[in-house]
Amino acid sequence: MSSEDKILETDLMAYLKGRPGYLPCQLIEQVHRQGMIRSQETILASQIQPVSMDLRLGPKAYRIQCSFLPENEPVETKLKEVSLYDFDITDGGILEKNAIYLIPLMEELSLSSSLCGLANPKSSTGRLDMFTRVIVDGGHRFDEIPLGYRGKLYLEIISRSFPVKIHAGLSLNQLRLANVASQSLDKKKLVLKYRSNPILFDRSGFSIPVDEVKVEEGVYVSVDVSGDQPDSIIAYKAKTNSTVIDLSKTKHYKAEEFWEPIYRNKKNWLILEPESFYIMMSKERVCIWPDWLAEMVAYEPNSGELRTHYAGFFDSGFGWNGTDDLINQGTRAVMEVRPHDVPFMVEDGQTFCRLKFEKVVERPEKLYGLSLNSNYHSQGLALSKYFDPDH
Repeated sequence: MSSEDKILETDLMAYLKGRPGYLPCQLIEQVHRQGMIRSQETILASQIQPVSMDLRLGPKAYRIQCSFLPENEPVETKLKEVSLYDFDITDGGILEKNAIYLIPLMEELSLSSSLCGLANPKSSTGRLDMFTRVIVDGGHRFDEIPLGYRGKLYLEIISRSFPVKIHAGLSLNQLRLANVASQSLDKKKLVLKYRSNPILFDRSGFSIPVDEVKVEEGVYVSVDVSGDQPDSIIAYKAKTNSTVIDLSKTKHYKAEEFWEPIYRNKKNWLILEPESFYIMMSKERVCIWPDWLAEMVAYEPNSGELRTHYAGFFDSGFGWNGTDDLINQGTRAVMEVRPHDVPFMVEDGQTFCRLKFEKVVERPEKLYGLSLNSNYHSQGLALSKYFDPDH
């Protein structure tokens, strides 16, 4: 009997009782069918990912003078105070570089008292240096949807490197739903999990023993600035003057018009310039096994004054080859990096960021890269999907 059949025989919330963790795709679909996720337009099957749901831009955008959190007020009340102008994006609209916009999303929530949510940018959004955050009525933290929330969702957008063209219905971020507050795996549980299902693999495909991995409130990952070949590209740096990127066009733009490739040097280190944006890659290959999900901590001040990942979320099945083999698993993690304040040197193999692991209520019925047309399942140093990989 499938999990969907079981749920049809009972109440969803009764089924979830005593099962903390993030909801997989089949339960997200059930939440939608029970009316807890509504939309101005029909919710598409393609929006449902293994452990998340893509959210879509509504038809109106607001240019605002500053970012804000509504705290104890509706978003609309604050919006009236900070809005400079609004414009229709049904057929497209331009977001200027470094300007702040707020766009009501098509989807709305009416969650039960035990469900909460967490939002984050999609990978393609983060790799364009687009900073997005969800705010909700009465919210005091970005990207967090409180238990039992009922109301609209709004997306704040700042495109840091490029002007972009957007349109209604476009998905720039995604939502995860959790049954009660999901708890990260602690060190002891994570080490036990790692011994049976290794998370990190070397470039040859062999698992890295847990005793050789830094495990502390997650698994630490290092950066690759040596590449696989003497002439390897080890990073891309965003150019500051470029034309508009239309986000309705995939594999369309020539990378050299928007990105400066950085090649390996003999010293195997790289100095990152303040407030420049880089695409880099992990030295290890990462495998997120089907019953897990992982979040890359976006900002680790103790590891250097830089932000190491905008998207910050790895779906169940990321880097998994569909077998229980403990060899030839994993995919490189691509990092979106923006240093702050001072130039920062990174050396090959330097600890760069942390993967925090969360529990999934049950195994998703569709997994990243296998049953889905995932853009970055077998990636190397990959730019966003809008750029033609052959040019």
